[in-house]
Amino acid sequence: MCGIVGFINRKHQKKYLEKMLIVQDYRGPDDRGIFIEPINEQYIHLGHNRLSIQDISSHGHQPFISDCEEYIIVFNGEVYNFKSIRIELEKLGYKFVSESDTEVILYAYKAWGIECIEKFIGMFAFSILDKKEKKVFLVRDRAGVKPLYYYVEEGEFIFSSELKSFHEYPSFKKELNKEVLPYYFQFGYIPAPYTIFKNTHKLEAGHYLEFDIDKFTFDIIQYWSVDECYKKEKFDKSESEILEDLELLLTDAVEQRMVSDVPVGVFLSGGYDSSLVTALLSKNKNRKLHTYTIGFEEKKYNEAEHAKSIAKYFGTKHTEHYVSKKEMLEKVETLSMYYDEPFGDSSALPTMIVSELAKKDVTVALSSDGGDEAFCGYSKYFFLQKALTIFSSPFKKSILQMTLNTVSKESIEKVNLLLPKRFKQTNIKDKYSKFKRAVNADSLSDMFLQASSYVDRREVDKFLKVMKEQKLYDNFSIDTQEEFIDEIMRIDYKTFMLDDVLTKVDRATMSVSLEGREPLLDHRIIEYMARVPVGLKYKNGQGKYLARQILYKHIPPSLIDKPKAGFQIPLQEWLQSDLRYLVDKYLDTSKIDDDIFDLEEIEKIKRELFLGNQTNISKVWFIIMYEMWREKWFSAR
Repeated sequence: MCGIVGFINRKHQKKYLEKMLIVQDYRGPDDRGIFIEPINEQYIHLGHNRLSIQDISSHGHQPFISDCEEYIIVFNGEVYNFKSIRIELEKLGYKFVSESDTEVILYAYKAWGIECIEKFIGMFAFSILDKKEKKVFLVRDRAGVKPLYYYVEEGEFIFSSELKSFHEYPSFKKELNKEVLPYYFQFGYIPAPYTIFKNTHKLEAGHYLEFDIDKFTFDIIQYWSVDECYKKEKFDKSESEILEDLELLLTDAVEQRMVSDVPVGVFLSGGYDSSLVTALLSKNKNRKLHTYTIGFEEKKYNEAEHAKSIAKYFGTKHTEHYVSKKEMLEKVETLSMYYDEPFGDSSALPTMIVSELAKKDVTVALSSDGGDEAFCGYSKYFFLQKALTIFSSPFKKSILQMTLNTVSKESIEKVNLLLPKRFKQTNIKDKYSKFKRAVNADSLSDMFLQASSYVDRREVDKFLKVMKEQKLYDNFSIDTQEEFIDEIMRIDYKTFMLDDVLTKVDRATMSVSLEGREPLLDHRIIEYMARVPVGLKYKNGQGKYLARQILYKHIPPSLIDKPKAGFQIPLQEWLQSDLRYLVDKYLDTSKIDDDIFDLEEIEKIKRELFLGNQTNISKVWFIIMYEMWREKWFSAR
């Protein structure tokens, strides 16, 4: 894992290239390299921060220059099948000076052109300078595990792994992109291809950018799409055949991600996905697997005991750490440093801490993100499918709406505490709020938006002055079709998973120079699962049915079956006590951005929080995170 930067302009500007690298040096503290060369009237600047994983010798130094000096690459990520591609290239006569996947990517491009990316299995964001064709390519992996940003304005083209590098470039204009703010305050993230700044973009997953140096123009081409995966015909296979195929595919995916010249560990939460990754890796009895988890003293937020029992069953070398309140609170102040845009997912805090824990022993850690979107794990999928029936009957819908609108989320939480363990729901208040909003929706597409959002758009409109209708919502066009669950899984894969989950994990792991690998995001898995009938994804009232069946082969169901959890923190309790200073500071109407916020509504939100009234805690947190980001990165006022 590394950090890359670059820019194209008419000046030789080594100083700014180095500054752009320094501000994200935690992405690659082991080595740094730059390349600057004129092509006609333009200077090409490429820079690289290296975290040494494959071929940790100096032979893996970047920017990597081909033997003929016509091709140069800066690369962030991993291509796991590089050895088999290297064999193909050696048969074509290519000679290698390193054992790195970087060199393989570069010569694959030389041999087959940009179509070489079709061969790669991995996570990657890279740039290749082709001096012969006078072109620069930017490429992002299929799922979007690795980030890549670019900025274009008045003869300037710059790119980087992180937005913070752009602030070091003198011609970068920090113009607030207000049009994305309604989206951020509803969902807690800014969706690709947009960013918080104008003229600044995320290269979308499964796309590459082709820049013509002479013309100073570029095209963006999509080379892979999850949408196309779901358009393919469903398998006509038995359940046993699909399970056999899937276990082989999953085993290969996790094994490929163990290829490394440095130690590798696994994040183990005790849930189905991380337990499945651990189970498949534990099939190799000669491997001593390192697993990591964190716990909380507050029982309703603590999942460490589940993880410990799974680790004990598989005999891993397990490390757990109970997070102190002080430790967690100290991390809050660092969020705006590592998350260069407003980012509202509070689980970034525990993700940073478990990354820090793992980094003490290993340089690479396997995470299990993508399991819900591939195997059908989110409870909203099942609710939304059932809601199709409710929406078809105005009477049923009105009765349900009337019932929900009279029951508070606090009452639901009290009932939940009385339920048997197997029926208990974690994070029940948040789930119930989404459920209530969804039932009150006017259409299926709006119902999906409400079930996926943390804050009702109508609430956002009260405190946010930016009222422009968002074209972003066009991505959420839902039809009443037979494969309804497939449709919403497809959307989550390219929105929530990409811009929330993967952003969170990349920045958290990179903040401590740890490489996070995502075996369940191997593109072959989603390509396969998209063709599996929905009836085998959600069966017998169970989500992740197929993943469960594979896991049950390796561990007793009684050890793993429990309500879905995830990293949660006692955010409301903290904001009313230890973190109250954040509310006082960032919701101070004498200092808050009054071009963006309605000051009367902000005062009302503050009052409700401190009086202990029902309040949407995500709304408060999103505002704090926006103002914290503004203080750190945006001083245009």
